[in-house]
Amino acid sequence: MSTGPTHAMSGLTAWATVTALTPDNALGQLSTKGWLVGAVLAAGAALLPDLDHPESTVSSTFGPVSQAGSKLINTISHGVYRLTRTKRDSNRDGGHRGLTHTLFFAVLATVVTTAIIQTSRSWALPVLMFFFCGLAVRGIMHKWCPRNDALWITGTALLLTYACLKWTDQTDANAAACGLAVGIGCVAHYLGDAITEQGCPILWPVPIAWKTWYPVAPPKVFRMRTGGRVEMAFVGPLLTVVAVWMSLIALRNTGALPMLRDVPLTWWGQG
Repeated sequence: MSTGPTHAMSGLTAWATVTALTPDNALGQLSTKGWLVGAVLAAGAALLPDLDHPESTVSSTFGPVSQAGSKLINTISHGVYRLTRTKRDSNRDGGHRGLTHTLFFAVLATVVTTAIIQTSRSWALPVLMFFFCGLAVRGIMHKWCPRNDALWITGTALLLTYACLKWTDQTDANAAACGLAVGIGCVAHYLGDAITEQGCPILWPVPIAWKTWYPVAPPKVFRMRTGGRVEMAFVGPLLTVVAVWMSLIALRNTGALPMLRDVPLTWWGQG
């Protein structure tokens, strides 16, 4: 799907769906405030994989700092691709849709995020919230805020981070849930890219058809063009509807929406 708004919404949708369908207590009694923190992280993490492309909109999120980081990630991704490709893989240049577009990276991001927050929640959570808020804002508001307006993005991310952490008081941030939110956002990105024309090497380094970078994708008839009519007129609106629906269920489960306690929002189980 690849456009910023759709990716960000897919991250939120995935987080809301997982938390809505997960049995009680499976996520450590996730609170309303903890759910909100996870939602922000998942929406931002759904843009994270595209930092492997220096020319992508999201790489300009924090100006020269994120652009430099994007170039480094692209170099590493390209190096890993060259070292692990087979003769059947294309002899391409650049690292886009490489290492950061694999389940390996999603697991790594989950573990690293969890470990960082467990180490020092007082400083780690604000930093991570700021970073992922910035990615989410850049992705969602890419037309409102041109690529070179990193100052606006940074300021908006700071305000959102402050407001969110002020409300949550950082007391409800479960480190494992935060890590899971980042991993979920990454996977949502992969699934979105997988239904585009290029596909996505999600299963690297598992060899498929003698390719370690096999582009996982449905049959061509079910793929769509990035930013095309199908994405903008169908996929984007559908994700928005599902995100709102699943968020209501998840928030009701945390006790945030008592007025919906007896409203049948699901066709499975109770409620």
